[in-house]
Amino acid sequence: MSNPMKGALRCLPAAVPAAGPIPPAAENLSYSMLLPGGAFCAGHARRAVHDLLTRHGLAELRETAVLAASELVASACRFTPGREMALRIRWQYDALRIVLYDQHPAHPRPEAAEACRDRRSRSMWLLAAAVEERGGDWGLTPALTANGGAKSWALLHR
Repeated sequence: MSNPMKGALRCLPAAVPAAGPIPPAAENLSYSMLLPGGAFCAGHARRAVHDLLTRHGLAELRETAVLAASELVASACRFTPGREMALRIRWQYDALRIVLYDQHPAHPRPEAAEACRDRRSRSMWLLAAAVEERGGDWGLTPALTANGGAKSWALLHR
C-alpha cells in the first residue's frame, strides 16, 4: 500500500501574529480616498488630512497640509466641476505627499493644454505660497491617461 502523504505538499505553520494592532505612525501613513466632486469635497479633504496627521504623529505639518489638500481639491473643482477625484496622502522618503488626481478632459491642441495648465497653476498661488514657505514643493502635470486627467500635488518635509 502506498503512503498518501508521500509527495504531498505540507503546510507551513502560520506566521506568529503581531502582539496587537500596529499603532499609527508616520511610517505607515498611506491613505487614498475617492471624492465625488463638488465644493463640499474640500471640507472632507481638510478633515481627513487633519485627523490623519494628528493620529500619525505629524501634527507639525497639519496646518500647511490641510491648506494644501483643500487648495488641490478646490482647483480640481474649478477646472473639472462635478467630476470624481482621488486624493492620496502618504508619508514616503521623509516627506508628506498629498496627490490629487482629477478627470480634467484632454485638450485637442498642445497650445490649449499649455494655456489651461498655466491658468490652473496661477490659480494655485495660495498653495504655492504656503508650501514654499515650509520649504516644500508642489506641481501640476497631465495624468497621462487616454481620457486626460490631471495630477496635482504638494510635498512637505518635517
